[in-house]
Amino acid sequence: MCGIVGYAGARPALEIVLDGLRRLEYRGYDSAGVAILSAAEIAVAKRAGKLANLDRVLAEVEDARIAAGTVGIGHTRWATHGGPTDRNAHPHLSADGRVAVIHNGIIENFALLRAELEAQGIEFQSETDTECVAHLLAFELAVVPEKGAAALAEAMRRVCRRLEGAFTLLAVDREAPDAVVGARRNSPLVVGVGQGENFLASDVSAFIAHTRDALELGQDQVVLITTEGVEVTDFEGKPAEARPYHVDWDARAAEKGGHDWFMEKEILEQPQAVHDTLLGRLSETGSILLDEVRLTDQDLRDVDKIFVVACGTAYHAGMVAKYAIEHWTRIPCEVELASEFRYRDPVLDRSTLVIAISQSGETMDTLMALRHAKEQKARVLAICNTNGSTIPRESDAVLYTHGGPEIAVASTKAFLTQLAACYLVGLHLAQVRGIKYADEVASVVEQLRAMPEAIATVLADLDGMRTLARDLSTRNTVLFIGRHVGYPVALEGALKLKELAYMHAEGFAAGELKHGPIALIDEGTPVVCVVPSPAGRGVLHDKIVSNIQEVRARGARTIVIAEEGDDAVVPYADHVIRVPRTPTLLAPFVTTVPLQVLACEIATARGHDVDQPRNLAKSVTVE
Repeated sequence: MCGIVGYAGARPALEIVLDGLRRLEYRGYDSAGVAILSAAEIAVAKRAGKLANLDRVLAEVEDARIAAGTVGIGHTRWATHGGPTDRNAHPHLSADGRVAVIHNGIIENFALLRAELEAQGIEFQSETDTECVAHLLAFELAVVPEKGAAALAEAMRRVCRRLEGAFTLLAVDREAPDAVVGARRNSPLVVGVGQGENFLASDVSAFIAHTRDALELGQDQVVLITTEGVEVTDFEGKPAEARPYHVDWDARAAEKGGHDWFMEKEILEQPQAVHDTLLGRLSETGSILLDEVRLTDQDLRDVDKIFVVACGTAYHAGMVAKYAIEHWTRIPCEVELASEFRYRDPVLDRSTLVIAISQSGETMDTLMALRHAKEQKARVLAICNTNGSTIPRESDAVLYTHGGPEIAVASTKAFLTQLAACYLVGLHLAQVRGIKYADEVASVVEQLRAMPEAIATVLADLDGMRTLARDLSTRNTVLFIGRHVGYPVALEGALKLKELAYMHAEGFAAGELKHGPIALIDEGTPVVCVVPSPAGRGVLHDKIVSNIQEVRARGARTIVIAEEGDDAVVPYADHVIRVPRTPTLLAPFVTTVPLQVLACEIATARGHDVDQPRNLAKSVTVE
């Protein structure tokens, strides 16, 4: 979850590292710190709280060493071991002050390592697992035969062989003044390749202002960067390859662009993001094109069961996808929380397809579910936004969403682009299996291609939603109901409100109201109702209109999302939010957007930081 940055070059490192941390603060904002190498010394500054606290410390304490150093590392933290305090903030120094370390992930055997180090007389200055690594590195540096940067790399390899868990580590050594070493296992780390300078980071956005040329590191690798170049080995010291790739977006894509919040900007980017996800996906023969396919058509014909595994918002996208995939392919499809998947011992074999959805491609719960599926010989298809990340790399097929960077912690455009990708996967399976012909697939793809314009129509008229949000901001509870694909939309709307406004919000399948949840309704309780099209499946529409009547009869304040021309809901709605007419299966593209805006505006009215909600981080890289 934490954001990490490393730099080795000729320019002052501090501003480069701080700029990288600003771009990565969405990954954690419990504390922040830097370590800068200068004149064979390591200068460290760190503070609990957001990065602005560290900025103030650096402005107040002028340190020539920090200002002049050209090699450094920086960290913004989402706390795991030890609370968000100054002393638990990274970087952590070894007892002799020779080494500084930053870390993303969890070292699972830290208690054993700490006990060993304490038995040797080491006094720990923090409660973190990370500090163990700093002390271990110092011990190894004292005994390795190599010198300088080579010694630092070898010491890191030796330490990594002792560590258990998921981790990305960066370290600097005052006796290797031109180098930063990094290591990764089950946690993200990318290399930025510049001219006379090189970068390390947990995300390319940290160095995108300086270079768009990157290297994709493999599992269990150590990387050494200097001004001269990049050296990659495995944990045993054998040379390893890092796949080069070019980032196809620039620094402006990761900036607010005049908006108050990244989330606001990303909501408005959704028409383009969905368009880009669909772009070039249909061949001249009408077949669907995936990005990377290591599955044959026969492999896909053999599939007799599908599992979608994901977390949070991606899980809700998978719930929507289930309706479309089963409808188009007639293959049973189950949607599972990735964090529960492997623990319930699911029945998997070579005829099972697992679809793993993750915006970052590093979500640890989803990655471990994927690995469990592979161990059981299942085939895995990844839907992801991040090129070269771990989940796509370990999958049998990949469909990238091409949504561009998503900086706000609460996901918006990732959800809609994941929907688009899931629909493409469902159509691809249907066509390969002979259930849908090419012209039928092309017809649905054309409907999908109309979605960006439909989303833009919703975004063009948000004034009523903003007024409503301000009115609802004083409430303690908001409930959401829906049927069919509207049910996961209700869940997503409730999740957004919980994430951003810290309000009690629940989503329900509307038909379940009378089985318990209707007891929550009292006078004035806001209930957001996601209404399906009356033209698509009339019975669905009629049923939810009855549900709206039920909650209104008990005093609820009904906020109804309905398509243009649906007048049947008007007598039972206190507020009607109109969306364009859309085929039933594609309705979440337009019905989700008002709920994103509602959550953003309520959170703003309540005075919360929309982009960095409390206790959360963007990429969950620990289980």
